[in-house]
Amino acid sequence: MSTTGQIHANGIDFDYLEDGPSDGPLALCLHGFPDHAPTFDRLLPALAAAGYHAVAPWMRGFHPTGLAADGRYQSATIALDAVALVEALGRPGADSVVIGHDWGAVAASGAAVLAPQRLRGIVSMALPHPAVALGKLGGGDFKQMKRAWYMWLFQMDDAPEALLSAPGGDLVDFLWKQWSPGFRPPAEDMAPIKDLFTRPEVVRATLAYYRHTLNPKLQAPDLAEVQQQVMGGTNPLRALYIGGADDGCFSSDYLAESAAFCTVAPRIKVVDDCGHFLHRERPNAVNRAILNFLDDLH
Repeated sequence: MSTTGQIHANGIDFDYLEDGPSDGPLALCLHGFPDHAPTFDRLLPALAAAGYHAVAPWMRGFHPTGLAADGRYQSATIALDAVALVEALGRPGADSVVIGHDWGAVAASGAAVLAPQRLRGIVSMALPHPAVALGKLGGGDFKQMKRAWYMWLFQMDDAPEALLSAPGGDLVDFLWKQWSPGFRPPAEDMAPIKDLFTRPEVVRATLAYYRHTLNPKLQAPDLAEVQQQVMGGTNPLRALYIGGADDGCFSSDYLAESAAFCTVAPRIKVVDDCGHFLHRERPNAVNRAILNFLDDLH
């Protein structure tokens, strides 16, 4: 059964869920948007049963984890968060793994580039390598740009804040339905996610992920090199890129293109009859694919 904890890493107080033996190899599970740490409540027990110390933190800015005191939310910072959490929670050596979904996948990929000496491998869920994703968004792939309409909306002032925080969580519901068109999550699962966005500070922070990552003018100059590494660096580790065949957020057709940015040929897995939130829709199939990949890392 998952328990809660808190740890200070990279200047942030992270709250997290954990399961499994505390002396086992770390499996760090990082969520995306609009989501939260309990999204992994099907995966954490499976990892724990396999002997992993499975930890799922709320990402920076997602209550109850703290806000960034320096106001930074670009992708470089979340990758540095992942590295700091591995250092704080993992065992010495290179036996930790990072499993990320959506923004968490960006952080996982960045951690592989920034700290390969601390990791055994990564799992990227619902996103290809960040360089592929960025290329599709800015390189004239109009089908993918259409899927990413919300990213452009989030660059506006004020209107996104109003939409995301509107009573009832309609935008959150809409995004889940659009991104996972065949999935209807239980209302009791969605209620705490929608509650997150009744907090103005959470709304500002989560929108900043998109604003800071996609607008270089909002990025910290002292993180320029790290930002370039996270978004364009070659992954030297073994990796699983897994997505849903019906993903309405980012097409799983692009997962295989990640190989161009990996030193070791990655494993590609597309789950049929499944959308963006694949670990919620098809937990048995997704858990099995992840555990099989982790077994092969030994």
